[in-house]
Amino acid sequence: MMKTKRYYFAYLILFILLVVFLAINICVGTVSIPLSDVWKMVRGMEVPAMSKDIVFQIRFPRTLAAVILGGALALSGYLLQTFFHNPIASPFTLGVSNGAKVVVALVMILFLQKGYAGSSVVMILAAFVGALASMGFVLLMARVIDQMSMLIVGGVMIGYICSAITDFVVTFADDSNIVNLHNWSKGSFSGITWENVRIMAIVVFVSVFFIFLLSKPISAYQMGEAYAKNMGINVKTFRISLILLSSVLAACVTAFAGPVSFVGIAVPHLVKSLFKTSKPILMIPGCFLGGASFCLLCDLLARTLFAPTELSISTVTAVFGAPVVIYIMIRRRKGENL
Repeated sequence: MMKTKRYYFAYLILFILLVVFLAINICVGTVSIPLSDVWKMVRGMEVPAMSKDIVFQIRFPRTLAAVILGGALALSGYLLQTFFHNPIASPFTLGVSNGAKVVVALVMILFLQKGYAGSSVVMILAAFVGALASMGFVLLMARVIDQMSMLIVGGVMIGYICSAITDFVVTFADDSNIVNLHNWSKGSFSGITWENVRIMAIVVFVSVFFIFLLSKPISAYQMGEAYAKNMGINVKTFRISLILLSSVLAACVTAFAGPVSFVGIAVPHLVKSLFKTSKPILMIPGCFLGGASFCLLCDLLARTLFAPTELSISTVTAVFGAPVVIYIMIRRRKGENL
């Protein structure tokens, strides 16, 4: 009974944070818009045309993107942590995000040089190819490296190599849109359109549906591969499913917002601490809500902290996420010494 109350309370906290940060993100910016005006817009009442354009054409799509992509990134991190049985595995630390980033950057530059605008679907497919390629390298390393800490280091090195290639390509790309491409390569929710929101919502929520279907196998896999096999789970197929779903989610985030760091590590750990459980049926929606709230907060700070200058989203997420990673590593070290 006490556990059930705790779960309800945890969900209530996450939901309140999501609603509060969502409202603040829509109202606060270079031009402040009262919440009462936003409510009038929702009800179809007359408001200043400029305020309506700012809310519906700029802030609302951007805010929804932060919700959808933040939740997707946290879930991707949760799946990778489950796959590798390690709390610091994530799309960023394993180089998956940067692998997606380099392929998307190459495709974007190719389209820009030919005078075309790459569609959202093409960008997601490019990011998915890059994410799978990086994950393939990580899995190959996993066959020859037993220690997870060294595997994470290998993933980070892959990420740095991909990041260096992307920066090199972006620097020498000859196009008037190079500034936007550079901002994307650093991570940003700016420039999101309603079409982008529609595509990312379809990709992410379909993926979340399949993740929910895997909640029982994930629960068994957390007890160990031998236990999962005894429960009748095809471990090989299950592991492939985890890799594909986590790669799709990470690819979707990278295609629209660029690489976003530390969300996939920090949020699952924070949610697990809040719920005091690792049950997938609770962690899946909890991670999504937590990732959405976390990215809304970080995007708000990125936009407003040094306005009109906007920080990259990864700069802010690193400030909040890195201490969580340090805490995880210290706690694991203490646990090993006991």
